[in-house]
Amino acid sequence: MRTGAWRDAKTLADNAAKAGSLPIGTPLSSRLIDISPLVSPRIQNWPGDVPYKSRKSSRLRDGGGIDLGDFHSSYHVGAHTDAPQHYHREGRDASQLPLDTYVGPCQVVEVRAKRGERFGMADLVQTPTAPRILFKTGTFPDPEHWTTDFAAPEPALIETLGKQGVVLVGFDTPSTDLFDSKGLPAHQALFAAGMMNLEGLVLSHVKPGLYELVALPLRLEDADASPVRAILRLP
Repeated sequence: MRTGAWRDAKTLADNAAKAGSLPIGTPLSSRLIDISPLVSPRIQNWPGDVPYKSRKSSRLRDGGGIDLGDFHSSYHVGAHTDAPQHYHREGRDASQLPLDTYVGPCQVVEVRAKRGERFGMADLVQTPTAPRILFKTGTFPDPEHWTTDFAAPEPALIETLGKQGVVLVGFDTPSTDLFDSKGLPAHQALFAAGMMNLEGLVLSHVKPGLYELVALPLRLEDADASPVRAILRLP
């Protein structure tokens, strides 16, 4: 990285640290793109799921010796990966997920998606060529505003990608299946193909193309999902 670019990135990071957060889509450096939504009490979870709550037991500004707190939330908050345990009796939990699946070459693919409907290979604007595919559907644009009409893939699309060697698929929506789906057929297709998923990504600011994905799950025992900090690295 050029010295000037490094200084610009450092200034951005320093200013963000002082402010306490980075806006969605703010580059972490000249080569890193954040594709994770801000996790706050405003973020929307699946209806009936455990909402995110944060509590401080000690604050420096209130005279405490340190800042100290805790949070309570669904495992499926924000950008996250489902553990197969979530949708299959024989599925592993989050502590057993294969880390190498969540790091490596990926492709952001734009989808001609119709709200509330499934999409297939014919709806993809670009041809999938990478081992990790992130689908940009644009059907769940605001993580702080819940809607039920987001799009989802056809199980046949998952099956086809699995045969092509794809190990992970990701979505800018809350689920790999439609909101009112019974039996979660796209999730079951993931299990049959041995593929992992990412849900709740923010891709509105990302151009279709090739990147490196980093989106590691936490090592959580008996957890049916795990939050991730998902980023794309430019080649």
